[in-house]
Amino acid sequence: MLVRVVVRGSDGKIIPNLKKEDFQLFDNKKPQTISSFRIETPELNAATTHAITTDNLDGGPPTVTAVPILPQRFVSVVFDDTNLLVQDAATVRAAAQKLFDALPPSDRVGIFTSSGQVTVDFTSERLQLKDALLRIVPRPLAGPGAGANDCPSMSFYQARQIIEYQDQVADNIAASDYIKCSAAATPPPAGQVESVVRGQADAVLRAGEAQTEMVYRHLEDAMRRLSIMPGQRVMVLVSPGFVQDMQTQQQGDLIERANRAGIVLNTIDARGLYTPDVLGDISRPSTDAPQTAGISSSWRLSEQSEQGLILGELADGTGGTYFHNRNDLGEGMVLAVAAPDVSYLLGFSPQNLKYDGKMHLLKVSLTSKSKFTVQARHSYYAPRTVKDPAQEAKEEIQEAVFSQEEMHDVPIELQTQFFKSSDTQAKLAVLTRVDVNAIRFRKDAGRSKDNLTFATAIFDQNGNFITGGEKIIEMQLLDPTLARLDCSGLTVRSSFDIKPGTYLVRMVVRDGEGEQMAAKNGAVTIPY
Repeated sequence: MLVRVVVRGSDGKIIPNLKKEDFQLFDNKKPQTISSFRIETPELNAATTHAITTDNLDGGPPTVTAVPILPQRFVSVVFDDTNLLVQDAATVRAAAQKLFDALPPSDRVGIFTSSGQVTVDFTSERLQLKDALLRIVPRPLAGPGAGANDCPSMSFYQARQIIEYQDQVADNIAASDYIKCSAAATPPPAGQVESVVRGQADAVLRAGEAQTEMVYRHLEDAMRRLSIMPGQRVMVLVSPGFVQDMQTQQQGDLIERANRAGIVLNTIDARGLYTPDVLGDISRPSTDAPQTAGISSSWRLSEQSEQGLILGELADGTGGTYFHNRNDLGEGMVLAVAAPDVSYLLGFSPQNLKYDGKMHLLKVSLTSKSKFTVQARHSYYAPRTVKDPAQEAKEEIQEAVFSQEEMHDVPIELQTQFFKSSDTQAKLAVLTRVDVNAIRFRKDAGRSKDNLTFATAIFDQNGNFITGGEKIIEMQLLDPTLARLDCSGLTVRSSFDIKPGTYLVRMVVRDGEGEQMAAKNGAVTIPY
């Protein structure tokens, strides 16, 4: 379990140079052992690429590819157009344009939406981004409760009070509203009223849950796309917020995914300077009776306040910042693309964890009495099943392949070869030499045993994945063979069919017994 922490002083500035022993971590108020500790900065998350020697099998001399200038930051801007209001859309578009104008040419920006209707993959073309902004408009998921013509008209918040919390006051008000809007000559029977109210509340709740699920699904898609880009990764969620249902666990899953991928998630309240609206949305004028106006207004206040809670939690849990209650959304967006100067990644294994899917409260504090502000995730959900170790290893390798962070548990060297079969096709070979002395073998029946996994990925200059592959070398070495490999090293060759051009080569090696990792980046150019 990973917990990203940002510590700020009373002046709001980030506190650097803290150590593992400066932190305390509690799971459901029980102290936990911090098993791993890492200090992260934007510079550490930037991709580092080495020049590697390339042998030209066509007969030309070996070459060393000059390291290309890589985009160091990828910014994913996600617009929550399913919850966006008409009156906020124009302000949001103008603010985003200000953000795009301020970004340096080396940045790559992608646009995504919670409806999935507008998508622009990572690009440096600012005109393409500007054109996409014009298509950012409210796209709510149609359903019960979407308009004032429903009888009775009911918000998601009220429906949740009726169905999930069994709130009798909410039930009575909905019944009163139904009697009023049905305009029947005589009041309907109590059984009919109850049936209609419950049916409408259930339909509104299910429609709201479906819309929230759609937001999470597309937010996860955007995060998955960002997670495979090399370099610093920042996500900006622009949303008026939304009310969560009792069953959702996606929030914790998103935070866990972001922390593992090194993604900082900043959130911006699309409502700007927040003013509680006791009269309701202008698109749905209030029809409250005088005797129920007070409680209905309090619900609207609670709902509008609760909408921002999820935005704050997503930002806190990933080391990001929640921008809200401000007039200048444009300035907020410019600030939002910046990752914190220093963050701390704490890892722990929950003690006596039960696989029951229940929520656990997290708290991170400092051992000192300094009056610093600690920003960290507030909770997580326990898994319902035990993870398979083989699956965990596979996920670890995949995360390493796309992280671009270099690792040196085991020393490795890269070399490439290419052969052009035509003007448009070539065969690229990646040769990886592993220093066997650093591998932790298991001795069994007179042999040294271990499995090495070699995962190779080829990216273009914009950081897009082109091709890749994986090889598993099962080693059961007699002592003379091990002694020979200790001197020469182990070299593994992987081949790929690609087109001429300049590419980034990413190699990850994982040792099964010691669970050690090695990762290295290189560059290769195949001339046209």
